[in-house]
Amino acid sequence: MLAPQLLLWGCLVWGVLGRTANLKKANDRTGRCLYTFTVPSPNESSCPGSGEGNPTIQELQRDSSAQRSELEATKIRLSVLESLVKQLGGEDTVSLMPPAVQEMQRELDNLRQEKTSLESDYNNFLQEKASLEKEKRQLEHENRNLARRLASSRREMEMLRLGQCPQVKETAADIPQGSKEVSKWGVHNLDYQELKSELTEVPASHIFKESSTNHSGCGELVWVGEPITLRKAETIAGKYGVWMRDPEPMFPYTRETTWRVDTVGTDVRQVLQYDQISQFTQGYPSKVHVLPIPMESTGAVVYRGALYYQKHTSRTVIKYELKTESVKAQKEIPNAGYHGQFPYSWGGYTDIDLAVDETGLWVIYSTEEAKGAIVLSKMNPDTLELDQTWETNIRKQSVANSFIICGTLYTVNSYSTADATINLAYDTSARSSKALTIPFKNRYKYSSMIDYNPAEKKIFSWDNFNMVEYDIRLSQM
Repeated sequence: MLAPQLLLWGCLVWGVLGRTANLKKANDRTGRCLYTFTVPSPNESSCPGSGEGNPTIQELQRDSSAQRSELEATKIRLSVLESLVKQLGGEDTVSLMPPAVQEMQRELDNLRQEKTSLESDYNNFLQEKASLEKEKRQLEHENRNLARRLASSRREMEMLRLGQCPQVKETAADIPQGSKEVSKWGVHNLDYQELKSELTEVPASHIFKESSTNHSGCGELVWVGEPITLRKAETIAGKYGVWMRDPEPMFPYTRETTWRVDTVGTDVRQVLQYDQISQFTQGYPSKVHVLPIPMESTGAVVYRGALYYQKHTSRTVIKYELKTESVKAQKEIPNAGYHGQFPYSWGGYTDIDLAVDETGLWVIYSTEEAKGAIVLSKMNPDTLELDQTWETNIRKQSVANSFIICGTLYTVNSYSTADATINLAYDTSARSSKALTIPFKNRYKYSSMIDYNPAEKKIFSWDNFNMVEYDIRLSQM
Protein backbone atom coordinates (compact mmCIF):
# COMPACT_ATOMS: atom_id res chain seq x y z
CA MET A 1 0.00 0.00 0.00
CA LEU A 2 2.93 2.38 0.71
CA ALA A 3 4.43 2.20 -2.79
CA PRO A 4 1.23 3.22 -4.65
CA GLN A 5 0.79 6.24 -2.34
CA LEU A 6 4.35 7.43 -2.96
CA LEU A 7 3.93 7.01 -6.69
CA LEU A 8 0.65 8.95 -6.72
CA TRP A 9 2.15 11.78 -4.69
CA GLY A 10 5.16 12.10 -6.99
CA CYS A 11 2.98 12.26 -10.08
CA LEU A 12 0.87 15.07 -8.60
CA VAL A 13 3.89 17.14 -7.62
CA TRP A 14 5.54 16.68 -10.97
CA GLY A 15 2.32 17.62 -12.81
CA VAL A 16 1.94 20.84 -10.84
CA LEU A 17 5.57 21.80 -11.33
CA GLY A 18 5.42 21.13 -15.03
CA ARG A 19 2.44 23.46 -15.53
CA THR A 20 3.31 26.57 -13.34
CA ALA A 21 7.06 26.68 -12.71
CA ASN A 22 8.94 29.96 -13.88
CA LEU A 23 12.71 29.90 -14.47
CA LYS A 24 14.93 32.93 -13.74
CA LYS A 25 18.65 33.53 -14.33
CA ALA A 26 20.81 36.20 -12.67
CA ASN A 27 24.35 36.90 -11.36
CA ASP A 28 25.01 36.70 -7.65
CA ARG A 29 27.28 39.07 -5.74
CA THR A 30 30.37 37.21 -6.70
CA GLY A 31 29.50 37.29 -10.36
CA ARG A 32 28.53 33.62 -10.72
CA CYS A 33 25.37 32.62 -12.67
CA LEU A 34 22.43 31.66 -10.46
CA TYR A 35 19.27 29.86 -11.70
CA THR A 36 16.03 30.12 -9.68
CA PHE A 37 12.43 29.21 -10.28
CA THR A 38 9.11 30.03 -8.50
CA VAL A 39 5.86 28.14 -8.21
CA PRO A 40 2.81 30.17 -7.32
CA SER A 41 0.31 28.57 -4.96
CA PRO A 42 -3.38 29.05 -5.68
CA ASN A 43 -4.33 28.54 -2.08
CA GLU A 44 -1.58 30.27 -0.18
CA SER A 45 -0.45 33.86 -0.25
CA SER A 46 3.11 32.99 0.72
CA CYS A 47 5.40 29.86 1.20
CA PRO A 48 5.14 27.92 4.41
CA GLY A 49 7.81 28.37 6.97
CA SER A 50 10.67 25.94 7.52
CA GLY A 51 9.15 24.64 10.76
CA GLU A 52 5.81 23.67 9.24
CA GLY A 53 6.93 20.97 6.66
CA ASN A 54 4.77 19.47 3.99
CA PRO A 55 1.58 17.80 5.39
CA THR A 56 1.37 15.23 2.60
CA ILE A 57 4.95 13.99 3.10
CA GLN A 58 4.47 13.78 6.86
CA GLU A 59 1.28 11.82 6.41
CA LEU A 60 3.01 9.44 4.02
CA GLN A 61 5.87 8.96 6.47
CA ARG A 62 3.44 8.11 9.27
CA ASP A 63 1.64 5.56 7.07
CA SER A 64 4.97 4.02 6.05
CA SER A 65 6.11 3.69 9.69
CA ALA A 66 2.83 2.03 10.75
CA GLN A 67 2.91 -0.40 7.84
CA ARG A 68 6.55 -1.27 8.58
CA SER A 69 5.62 -2.11 12.20
CA GLU A 70 2.70 -4.20 11.02
CA LEU A 71 4.98 -6.03 8.57
CA GLU A 72 7.53 -6.82 11.28
CA ALA A 73 4.80 -8.20 13.56
CA THR A 74 3.47 -10.33 10.71
CA LYS A 75 6.97 -11.72 10.08
CA ILE A 76 7.31 -12.66 13.74
CA ARG A 77 3.94 -14.48 13.76
CA LEU A 78 4.81 -16.26 10.51
CA SER A 79 8.13 -17.44 11.96
CA VAL A 80 6.34 -18.88 15.01
CA LEU A 81 3.79 -20.66 12.82
CA GLU A 82 6.51 -22.12 10.59
CA SER A 83 8.32 -23.47 13.65
CA LEU A 84 5.11 -25.04 14.95
CA VAL A 85 4.31 -26.62 11.56
CA LYS A 86 7.82 -28.02 11.37
CA GLN A 87 7.44 -29.61 14.82
CA LEU A 88 4.06 -31.09 13.94
CA GLY A 89 5.38 -32.58 10.71
CA GLY A 90 8.64 -33.96 12.17
CA GLU A 91 9.57 -36.98 14.24
CA ASP A 92 8.11 -35.51 17.47
CA THR A 93 4.53 -35.44 16.14
CA VAL A 94 3.38 -38.28 18.36
CA SER A 95 4.86 -36.74 21.50
CA LEU A 96 2.84 -33.52 20.91
CA MET A 97 -0.44 -35.41 20.56
CA PRO A 98 -2.82 -35.80 23.50
CA PRO A 99 -2.69 -39.22 25.23
CA ALA A 100 -6.04 -40.28 23.77
CA VAL A 101 -4.88 -39.47 20.25
CA GLN A 102 -1.64 -41.38 20.85
CA GLU A 103 -3.63 -44.44 22.01
CA MET A 104 -5.84 -44.25 18.91
CA GLN A 105 -2.74 -44.03 16.71
CA ARG A 106 -1.28 -47.15 18.35
CA GLU A 107 -4.55 -49.06 17.84
CA LEU A 108 -4.59 -47.98 14.21
CA ASP A 109 -1.04 -49.28 13.72
CA ASN A 110 -2.00 -52.61 15.36
CA LEU A 111 -5.05 -52.94 13.11
CA ARG A 112 -2.90 -52.31 10.06
CA GLN A 113 -0.50 -55.07 11.18
CA GLU A 114 -3.39 -57.48 11.82
CA LYS A 115 -4.83 -56.65 8.40
CA THR A 116 -1.50 -57.47 6.75
CA SER A 117 -1.23 -60.74 8.72
CA LEU A 118 -4.81 -61.75 7.84
CA GLU A 119 -4.21 -61.04 4.17
CA SER A 120 -1.09 -63.23 4.27
CA ASP A 121 -2.98 -66.05 6.05
CA TYR A 122 -5.80 -65.80 3.53
CA ASN A 123 -3.37 -66.07 0.62
CA ASN A 124 -1.76 -69.12 2.25
CA PHE A 125 -5.21 -70.63 2.75
CA LEU A 126 -6.06 -70.13 -0.92
CA GLN A 127 -2.79 -71.78 -1.97
CA GLU A 128 -3.38 -74.76 0.35
CA LYS A 129 -6.98 -75.05 -0.87
CA ALA A 130 -5.79 -75.13 -4.48
CA SER A 131 -3.21 -77.78 -3.60
CA LEU A 132 -5.83 -79.92 -1.81
CA GLU A 133 -8.24 -79.62 -4.72
CA LYS A 134 -5.46 -80.78 -7.06
CA GLU A 135 -4.72 -83.75 -4.80
CA LYS A 136 -8.43 -84.52 -4.65
CA ARG A 137 -8.66 -84.60 -8.46
CA GLN A 138 -5.62 -86.87 -8.64
CA LEU A 139 -7.09 -89.22 -6.02
CA GLU A 140 -10.43 -89.32 -7.86
CA HIS A 141 -8.60 -90.15 -11.09
CA GLU A 142 -6.63 -92.92 -9.38
CA ASN A 143 -9.82 -94.21 -7.77
CA ARG A 144 -11.52 -94.46 -11.16
CA ASN A 145 -8.52 -96.30 -12.59
CA LEU A 146 -8.50 -98.72 -9.66
CA ALA A 147 -12.24 -99.32 -10.05
CA ARG A 148 -11.78 -100.15 -13.73
CA ARG A 149 -8.88 -102.49 -12.96
CA LEU A 150 -10.88 -104.17 -10.21
CA ALA A 151 -13.87 -104.69 -12.50
CA SER A 152 -11.62 -106.13 -15.19
CA SER A 153 -9.96 -108.47 -12.70
CA ARG A 154 -13.33 -109.64 -11.43
CA ARG A 155 -14.46 -110.43 -14.97
CA GLU A 156 -11.30 -112.42 -15.64
CA MET A 157 -11.71 -114.32 -12.39
CA GLU A 158 -15.33 -115.13 -13.22
CA MET A 159 -14.37 -116.39 -16.67
CA LEU A 160 -11.68 -118.60 -15.16
CA ARG A 161 -14.14 -120.02 -12.65
CA LEU A 162 -16.65 -120.79 -15.38
CA GLY A 163 -14.00 -122.51 -17.47
CA GLN A 164 -14.24 -120.06 -20.38
CA CYS A 165 -11.17 -119.33 -22.44
CA PRO A 166 -10.68 -116.71 -25.15
CA GLN A 167 -11.71 -117.97 -28.56
CA VAL A 168 -8.82 -119.06 -30.84
CA LYS A 169 -8.95 -118.11 -34.49
CA GLU A 170 -9.04 -120.81 -37.10
CA THR A 171 -5.73 -122.03 -38.54
CA ALA A 172 -4.78 -121.73 -42.14
CA ALA A 173 -5.72 -125.37 -42.79
CA ASP A 174 -9.27 -124.68 -41.67
CA ILE A 175 -9.80 -121.70 -43.95
CA PRO A 176 -12.11 -122.63 -46.82
CA GLN A 177 -10.60 -122.46 -50.31
CA GLY A 178 -11.24 -119.12 -51.97
CA SER A 179 -11.70 -117.28 -48.70
CA LYS A 180 -10.26 -113.79 -48.70
CA GLU A 181 -9.36 -114.00 -44.98
CA VAL A 182 -5.62 -114.28 -44.34
CA SER A 183 -4.43 -116.00 -41.17
CA LYS A 184 -2.09 -113.98 -38.95
CA TRP A 185 0.07 -117.09 -38.66
CA GLY A 186 0.79 -117.05 -42.38
CA VAL A 187 -0.84 -119.32 -45.00
CA HIS A 188 2.34 -120.38 -46.74
CA ASN A 189 4.65 -120.69 -43.70
CA LEU A 190 3.00 -123.16 -41.37
CA ASP A 191 6.07 -123.46 -39.17
CA TYR A 192 4.32 -122.82 -35.85
CA GLN A 193 3.15 -124.88 -32.92
CA GLU A 194 -0.42 -124.99 -31.70
CA LEU A 195 -0.40 -124.21 -28.02
CA LYS A 196 -2.96 -125.88 -25.81
CA SER A 197 -3.66 -125.17 -22.18
CA GLU A 198 -5.56 -126.98 -19.51
CA LEU A 199 -7.61 -124.86 -17.11
CA THR A 200 -7.03 -125.39 -13.43
CA GLU A 201 -8.97 -123.39 -10.84
CA VAL A 202 -6.54 -121.54 -8.57
CA PRO A 203 -7.01 -119.04 -5.73
CA ALA A 204 -7.58 -115.49 -6.90
CA SER A 205 -4.45 -114.27 -5.09
CA HIS A 206 -2.33 -116.38 -7.48
CA ILE A 207 -3.69 -114.54 -10.49
CA PHE A 208 -1.88 -111.35 -9.57
CA LYS A 209 1.83 -110.77 -9.52
CA GLU A 210 3.36 -111.99 -6.28
CA SER A 211 4.33 -109.17 -3.96
CA SER A 212 7.92 -108.69 -2.89
CA THR A 213 6.73 -108.98 0.72
CA ASN A 214 6.24 -112.33 2.34
CA HIS A 215 2.69 -112.19 3.76
CA SER A 216 2.43 -115.90 4.41
CA GLY A 217 4.03 -115.76 7.85
CA CYS A 218 7.34 -115.30 9.57
CA GLY A 219 10.80 -115.33 8.15
CA GLU A 220 14.18 -113.66 8.42
CA LEU A 221 14.55 -110.05 7.28
CA VAL A 222 16.57 -109.98 4.04
CA TRP A 223 15.75 -106.61 2.41
CA VAL A 224 14.44 -103.11 3.25
CA GLY A 225 13.14 -100.84 0.49
CA GLU A 226 13.53 -97.14 -0.15
CA PRO A 227 11.87 -94.79 2.38
CA ILE A 228 8.44 -93.44 1.40
CA THR A 229 7.57 -90.12 3.07
CA LEU A 230 3.91 -89.86 4.11
CA ARG A 231 3.81 -86.69 6.18
CA LYS A 232 5.97 -83.90 7.61
CA ALA A 233 5.41 -82.37 11.05
CA GLU A 234 4.26 -78.74 11.05
CA THR A 235 6.09 -77.35 14.11
CA ILE A 236 9.38 -77.69 16.01
CA ALA A 237 7.62 -80.05 18.45
CA GLY A 238 7.61 -82.63 15.65
CA LYS A 239 11.36 -82.95 15.16
CA TYR A 240 11.11 -86.21 17.15
CA GLY A 241 7.99 -88.31 17.45
CA VAL A 242 6.22 -91.63 16.99
CA TRP A 243 3.44 -92.72 14.61
CA MET A 244 1.72 -96.11 14.50
CA ARG A 245 -1.20 -98.26 13.40
CA ASP A 246 -2.78 -101.08 15.35
CA PRO A 247 -1.95 -104.50 13.82
CA GLU A 248 -4.90 -106.02 15.73
CA PRO A 249 -7.44 -103.16 15.93
CA MET A 250 -10.50 -103.18 18.14
CA PHE A 251 -13.85 -101.56 17.27
CA PRO A 252 -14.37 -98.71 16.39
CA TYR A 253 -10.82 -98.58 14.99
CA THR A 254 -9.50 -100.22 11.83
CA ARG A 255 -6.11 -101.06 10.37
CA GLU A 256 -6.32 -97.70 8.57
CA THR A 257 -6.61 -95.71 11.81
CA THR A 258 -3.33 -93.92 12.47
CA TRP A 259 -2.00 -92.29 15.64
CA ARG A 260 0.75 -89.72 15.99
CA VAL A 261 2.59 -88.09 18.93
CA ASP A 262 5.04 -85.17 18.68
CA THR A 263 7.46 -85.82 21.56
CA VAL A 264 9.53 -82.62 21.81
CA GLY A 265 8.78 -81.06 25.21
CA THR A 266 8.63 -81.91 28.90
CA ASP A 267 4.85 -82.42 29.10
CA VAL A 268 3.92 -84.66 26.16
CA ARG A 269 0.20 -85.49 26.39
CA GLN A 270 -1.45 -84.98 22.98
CA VAL A 271 -2.15 -88.04 20.79
CA LEU A 272 -3.53 -87.19 17.33
CA GLN A 273 -5.95 -89.73 15.84
CA TYR A 274 -6.62 -90.04 12.07
CA ASP A 275 -9.47 -92.35 11.05
CA GLN A 276 -8.29 -92.57 7.43
CA ILE A 277 -4.82 -92.65 5.89
CA SER A 278 -5.74 -89.72 3.63
CA GLN A 279 -6.46 -87.62 6.73
CA PHE A 280 -3.07 -88.57 8.12
CA THR A 281 -1.15 -87.65 4.97
CA GLN A 282 -3.03 -84.35 4.65
CA GLY A 283 -2.73 -83.44 8.35
CA TYR A 284 -6.39 -83.38 9.43
CA PRO A 285 -6.85 -85.31 12.71
CA SER A 286 -10.23 -86.78 13.54
CA LYS A 287 -9.66 -86.51 17.28
CA VAL A 288 -7.07 -85.40 19.83
CA HIS A 289 -6.56 -87.51 22.96
CA VAL A 290 -5.08 -85.79 26.03
CA LEU A 291 -3.20 -88.27 28.18
CA PRO A 292 -3.85 -88.04 31.94
CA ILE A 293 -0.19 -89.00 32.56
CA PRO A 294 2.54 -87.47 30.35
CA MET A 295 4.65 -89.59 28.00
CA GLU A 296 8.41 -89.95 27.71
CA SER A 297 10.46 -90.88 24.62
CA THR A 298 9.44 -92.26 21.21
CA GLY A 299 8.91 -95.88 22.30
CA ALA A 300 5.09 -95.99 22.32
CA VAL A 301 2.95 -98.51 20.37
CA VAL A 302 -0.77 -99.12 19.75
CA TYR A 303 -1.96 -102.71 20.16
CA ARG A 304 -5.46 -104.16 20.49
CA GLY A 305 -7.13 -100.79 20.97
CA ALA A 306 -4.71 -99.46 23.62
CA LEU A 307 -1.74 -97.13 23.65
CA TYR A 308 1.27 -98.49 25.55
CA TYR A 309 3.89 -95.94 26.58
CA GLN A 310 6.55 -95.06 29.16
CA LYS A 311 5.55 -92.67 31.93
CA HIS A 312 7.54 -89.44 32.06
CA THR A 313 10.73 -89.71 34.20
CA SER A 314 9.79 -93.21 35.30
CA ARG A 315 10.42 -96.89 34.51
CA THR A 316 6.64 -97.44 34.55
CA VAL A 317 4.76 -98.62 31.46
CA ILE A 318 1.14 -97.43 31.09
CA LYS A 319 -1.76 -98.99 29.19
CA TYR A 320 -4.16 -96.28 27.99
CA GLU A 321 -7.40 -97.54 26.40
CA LEU A 322 -8.19 -95.26 23.46
CA LYS A 323 -11.94 -95.95 23.23
CA THR A 324 -12.71 -95.14 26.87
CA GLU A 325 -9.83 -92.63 27.18
CA SER A 326 -8.74 -94.11 30.50
CA VAL A 327 -5.69 -95.77 32.06
CA LYS A 328 -6.28 -99.52 32.41
CA ALA A 329 -2.95 -100.70 33.85
CA GLN A 330 0.46 -99.50 35.10
CA LYS A 331 3.55 -101.58 35.74
CA GLU A 332 7.17 -100.87 36.64
CA ILE A 333 9.82 -102.70 34.62
CA PRO A 334 12.07 -104.17 37.33
CA ASN A 335 15.49 -102.46 37.51
CA ALA A 336 15.06 -100.89 34.07
CA GLY A 337 17.10 -97.78 33.39
CA TYR A 338 15.14 -94.63 32.57
CA HIS A 339 15.41 -90.93 31.75
CA GLY A 340 18.75 -91.13 29.96
CA GLN A 341 20.45 -94.01 31.80
CA PHE A 342 20.46 -96.54 28.92
CA PRO A 343 19.06 -94.78 25.80
CA TYR A 344 19.80 -95.51 22.16
CA SER A 345 22.78 -93.67 20.69
CA TRP A 346 20.68 -90.70 19.50
CA GLY A 347 19.41 -89.97 23.03
CA GLY A 348 15.87 -88.76 23.57
CA TYR A 349 15.38 -90.65 26.89
CA THR A 350 14.74 -93.81 24.83
CA ASP A 351 15.58 -96.15 27.71
CA ILE A 352 12.33 -98.12 27.41
CA ASP A 353 11.15 -99.03 23.90
CA LEU A 354 7.93 -100.95 23.30
CA ALA A 355 7.44 -103.12 20.20
CA VAL A 356 4.84 -105.38 18.57
CA ASP A 357 5.44 -108.34 16.25
CA GLU A 358 3.57 -111.43 15.07
CA THR A 359 3.85 -112.97 18.54
CA GLY A 360 2.63 -110.06 20.67
CA LEU A 361 3.84 -107.17 22.84
CA TRP A 362 7.52 -106.64 23.78
CA VAL A 363 9.57 -104.21 25.86
CA ILE A 364 13.22 -103.38 25.02
CA TYR A 365 15.37 -101.89 27.81
CA SER A 366 18.52 -102.41 29.89
CA THR A 367 19.54 -102.71 33.53
CA GLU A 368 22.54 -102.18 35.80
CA GLU A 369 22.86 -105.98 36.10
CA ALA A 370 23.03 -106.28 32.30
CA LYS A 371 25.66 -103.49 32.24
CA GLY A 372 23.90 -101.62 29.45
CA ALA A 373 23.21 -104.63 27.22
CA ILE A 374 19.78 -104.88 25.60
CA VAL A 375 17.23 -106.88 27.60
CA LEU A 376 14.06 -108.20 25.90
CA SER A 377 10.89 -109.12 27.76
CA LYS A 378 7.63 -110.52 26.46
CA MET A 379 4.81 -108.53 28.06
CA ASN A 380 1.23 -109.52 28.86
CA PRO A 381 -0.90 -106.85 27.11
CA ASP A 382 -3.63 -107.00 29.78
CA THR A 383 -1.67 -107.00 33.04
CA LEU A 384 1.72 -105.73 31.78
CA GLU A 385 3.42 -108.60 33.60
CA LEU A 386 6.69 -109.85 32.07
CA ASP A 387 6.18 -113.42 30.87
CA GLN A 388 9.72 -114.16 29.66
CA THR A 389 13.03 -112.29 29.49
CA TRP A 390 16.18 -112.55 27.33
CA GLU A 391 19.49 -110.77 27.96
CA THR A 392 21.44 -110.11 24.74
CA ASN A 393 25.08 -109.28 24.13
CA ILE A 394 24.21 -106.10 22.19
CA ARG A 395 25.10 -102.87 23.95
CA LYS A 396 22.01 -100.61 23.80
CA GLN A 397 23.86 -97.31 23.55
CA SER A 398 25.93 -98.58 20.61
CA VAL A 399 22.92 -98.83 18.27
CA ALA A 400 20.60 -96.11 16.95
CA ASN A 401 17.32 -98.02 17.32
CA SER A 402 15.79 -101.50 17.18
CA PHE A 403 12.62 -103.38 16.27
CA ILE A 404 11.32 -106.98 16.48
CA ILE A 405 10.10 -109.22 13.63
CA CYS A 406 8.92 -112.78 14.34
CA GLY A 407 10.67 -112.92 17.70
CA THR A 408 14.01 -111.63 16.34
CA LEU A 409 15.48 -108.32 17.44
CA TYR A 410 17.07 -106.20 14.68
CA THR A 411 19.25 -103.14 15.34
CA VAL A 412 20.18 -100.14 13.14
CA ASN A 413 23.77 -98.94 13.39
CA SER A 414 23.24 -95.16 12.82
CA TYR A 415 20.43 -92.64 13.13
CA SER A 416 22.18 -89.88 11.13
CA THR A 417 24.12 -91.61 8.35
CA ALA A 418 22.17 -91.51 5.09
CA ASP A 419 23.29 -95.00 4.10
CA ALA A 420 22.98 -96.86 7.40
CA THR A 421 22.66 -100.63 7.85
CA ILE A 422 20.69 -103.11 9.91
CA ASN A 423 23.78 -104.54 11.51
CA LEU A 424 22.73 -107.09 14.17
CA ALA A 425 20.01 -109.65 14.82
CA TYR A 426 19.21 -111.52 18.03
CA ASP A 427 17.05 -114.64 17.67
CA THR A 428 15.12 -115.29 20.89
CA SER A 429 14.36 -118.89 19.95
CA ALA A 430 18.05 -119.71 19.47
CA ARG A 431 19.23 -117.20 22.12
CA SER A 432 22.03 -116.09 19.80
CA SER A 433 22.98 -113.05 17.73
CA LYS A 434 24.66 -112.55 14.36
CA ALA A 435 25.99 -109.69 12.24
CA LEU A 436 24.02 -108.36 9.23
CA THR A 437 24.61 -105.80 6.46
CA ILE A 438 21.12 -104.93 5.25
CA PRO A 439 21.03 -101.37 3.77
CA PHE A 440 18.75 -98.97 5.61
CA LYS A 441 18.42 -95.36 4.43
CA ASN A 442 18.00 -92.41 6.80
CA ARG A 443 16.80 -90.03 4.11
CA TYR A 444 16.52 -87.03 6.45
CA LYS A 445 19.49 -88.05 8.62
CA TYR A 446 17.86 -88.11 12.09
CA SER A 447 15.77 -91.20 12.79
CA SER A 448 14.32 -91.02 16.30
CA MET A 449 11.81 -93.89 16.02
CA ILE A 450 11.87 -97.19 14.08
CA ASP A 451 9.07 -99.77 14.56
CA TYR A 452 7.65 -102.78 12.73
CA ASN A 453 3.98 -103.33 11.88
CA PRO A 454 3.28 -107.09 11.55
CA ALA A 455 -0.11 -106.61 9.85
CA GLU A 456 1.28 -104.50 7.01
CA LYS A 457 4.76 -106.08 6.95
CA LYS A 458 6.27 -102.60 6.91
CA ILE A 459 8.75 -100.61 8.98
CA PHE A 460 7.58 -97.22 10.28
CA SER A 461 10.09 -94.46 11.06
CA TRP A 462 10.19 -90.85 12.26
CA ASP A 463 13.11 -89.18 10.49
CA ASN A 464 13.79 -85.50 11.32
CA PHE A 465 10.18 -84.16 11.23
CA ASN A 466 9.15 -86.73 8.57
CA MET A 467 6.90 -89.77 8.99
CA VAL A 468 8.31 -92.49 6.73
CA GLU A 469 7.55 -96.13 5.88
CA TYR A 470 9.63 -98.92 4.30
CA ASP A 471 8.61 -102.05 2.44
CA ILE A 472 10.47 -105.17 3.54
CA ARG A 473 11.12 -108.71 2.36
CA LEU A 474 11.28 -111.78 4.59
CA SER A 475 12.83 -115.08 3.64
CA GLN A 476 10.55 -118.10 3.24
CA MET A 477 10.48 -120.39 6.26
